Amino acid sequence: MRAIVLAVCLPLLLGACTDTGPWATDQEVQAAAFRDDGPPTITLFTMINNRSHDGAHSGLMISGSQRIIFDPAGTFYHPHVPQRADVHYGITDSMVDFYIDYHARETYHVVRHDVVVTPEQAEIALQRAQAYGAVSKAFCTTSIHRIVRGVPGFESIPASPRPKKVMRAFDEIPGATIRRYYDDSPDDRSDLITDSPKAREDIRVVYGPEPSVQERRRQQAAAAAAARQQ
Repeated sequence: MRAIVLAVCLPLLLGACTDTGPWATDQEVQAAAFRDDGPPTITLFTMINNRSHDGAHSGLMISGSQRIIFDPAGTFYHPHVPQRADVHYGITDSMVDFYIDYHARETYHVVRHDVVVTPEQAEIALQRAQAYGAVSKAFCTTSIHRIVRGVPGFESIPASPRPKKVMRAFDEIPGATIRRYYDDSPDDRSDLITDSPKAREDIRVVYGPEPSVQERRRQQAAAAAAARQQ
C-alpha cells in the first residue's frame, strides 16, 4: 500500500511549488474531517468573468472518505476550515455554499460540474490533491488537470492552463450535473465572514453548461428583439 501511495504522490510532489503555505496540524485536520452521505463525487468549479466571459480560476472538490476542496493558488479562507497548502478540510454543505458565494459576485459567476465516481476513483483523487502541495499563481488549472488525469476515467482531460478548456472537457463527461451560480453582490465579500445564510439569499442557480459565444449572441439578439416589441 505504501508503494502505491508513493507512486501516486511522487510525480505530484515533484511538479508542485516548494513553498508549503499554510499547514494545519494533524489534530486540526482530523477533527474537521467531514464525510458526505451522498455518492463519491469529483466536482470542478470554474470562475467566469462576467464581462469578458473568460475563465478566471478553477477549484476542485473531492468527496470520498472525506470531502475536501483543492483551491490552487486561490484566496479562499474560512476560520473554521483547516488548510494545508491549497487543500481545505471540513467541507460541510454550508462550507460548499460558502465557497461558491465567496467567488460568485457582480464580476464573476461560478460554473459547477458534479461527476459521480467510484470510491476508488475518489480516493485516488483525494490522495493526489493532498500530495500536490502549494500551487504558484496562474497554475491553478494546470494543477487540476495533473491531478484528475491520474484518475481512471479522467485521462482525456486536456493539459491546459485555461480554465474554460478544462471546463468544456467536463461538459462532455457522461452524467455530469452542471450548474451556474450568479450573485449581484459587490466584489468586497467581507459580508461573508460571519457565514450568515442571509449573505447568500440572492444567489441564482441555472442548470446547464456555460453558453458558447454563439449561444450568448443569439440570446442577446433575442432579448433585444423582445425589448423592441414591447
